[in-house]
Amino acid sequence: MHVIKKSLFLQVVIALILGGLVGFFFPQFAKDFQILGDAFVKLVKMLIAPLVFCVVVLGIYGAGDLKKAGKVGLKTIIYFEVMTSIALLLGIAVAYIFKPGEGMHIDVHSLDAASLSKYNENTHIITSFSDFLLNLIPQTAVGAFTGAEVLQVVVFAIIFGIALSHLPKEVKDPVASAIDKVSQVIFKMMGLIVKLAPIGVFGAVAFTVGKYGVASLMNLGYLVVLYYACVIFFVVVILGGILRLFGFNIFKLMRYLKEEVLVVCGTASSDSVLPQVMEKLTKLGIKNTTVSLVVPSGYSFNLDGFSIYLTLAVVFIAQATGTPLSFHDLIVILLITLFTSKGAHGIPASAIVVLAATLNSFPAIPAVGLVLILSIDWIIGIIRAVSNLIGNCVAAVVIGAWEKDLDIEQAHQMLNHPELAKQSAVLDSELVLPFPVAKDLN
Repeated sequence: MHVIKKSLFLQVVIALILGGLVGFFFPQFAKDFQILGDAFVKLVKMLIAPLVFCVVVLGIYGAGDLKKAGKVGLKTIIYFEVMTSIALLLGIAVAYIFKPGEGMHIDVHSLDAASLSKYNENTHIITSFSDFLLNLIPQTAVGAFTGAEVLQVVVFAIIFGIALSHLPKEVKDPVASAIDKVSQVIFKMMGLIVKLAPIGVFGAVAFTVGKYGVASLMNLGYLVVLYYACVIFFVVVILGGILRLFGFNIFKLMRYLKEEVLVVCGTASSDSVLPQVMEKLTKLGIKNTTVSLVVPSGYSFNLDGFSIYLTLAVVFIAQATGTPLSFHDLIVILLITLFTSKGAHGIPASAIVVLAATLNSFPAIPAVGLVLILSIDWIIGIIRAVSNLIGNCVAAVVIGAWEKDLDIEQAHQMLNHPELAKQSAVLDSELVLPFPVAKDLN
């Protein structure tokens, strides 16, 4: 019992098993537990905006060299765009080669479009480069924190941090010290919330199994299996290959992040582990300035698993509804998804919403075909969120090594001996922040 009490990993495993059992044996009763999973994710999201603001501002303040921060940011964007393009191409290639929707012969007039109406309301989707640029800028400074778009918080924090760095020492030091104190409170709050992760995981798993049933996993099973295999290939071969170029092993990195991966599996949301991941990457030996720029930005720019699913699902719907696609059509779909994939984070049921926007931008494919994949979106969402998380962690390691902001020796020590890396600081009784504490700022 003492081991279970001390280990978040074991607590989440037990919660996953219990949630599955309750959902299987008491499905009607289990549906009432949805509130536990939803409440946990909402509690975490409540603190993400102020947390990201504090980490980015203090990261820029502590960096001192703004040119260095700008160079890291530029390399990060280039890396994200390359990886997103590879993921989108992989999704198209897999769908084109294995043809998961071919032979279904779905009559679009027989599909109930009413079930899609709730996904098309009050949602702004990026469909052009100008739209993408404008979406980076919040309507107001307060709006950056009240909205759901993390990237707007990052942009505001970068401008704030640069401005702060240009002020006289007697002005900027007290401001930085105050932000640091606020960040300590936020991390302590997050520490309290993260202890509720097993409860959130239990509720989310019990609800999904209770509502859809284990048998529902067989519906459209080929598409599910194909997507899982595609994501595993991307993580192990592509991301693993990139890590190998820098001397690291993808399996050791995933073992290092096992608690966070399990929480994401239970909640199907990578938001739920953002603070812990940033802390663990800092402990791995990556400078906090790099972590604070790469990871939050990745939540909007670098959604590898989501990008794979976006193109795979679009081509699947075309095949299922008998819509012929030429090579030119595939290129157009790729260009459209390069933009729509950037609008995923912060949108409820983001996959369905962004897929709807993508299909509306390519009217040759009937958007009502989305009804076909509604029933499997929840199980697709599990590995989609996990792959997004792993992709952003790999990005932090790669950019850190590329910029020589990574302590190679420390990283290998942590990955080879994960027991040395105690649980993330947000879970410890004494908080360890990934940036200088107030006394170091004065």
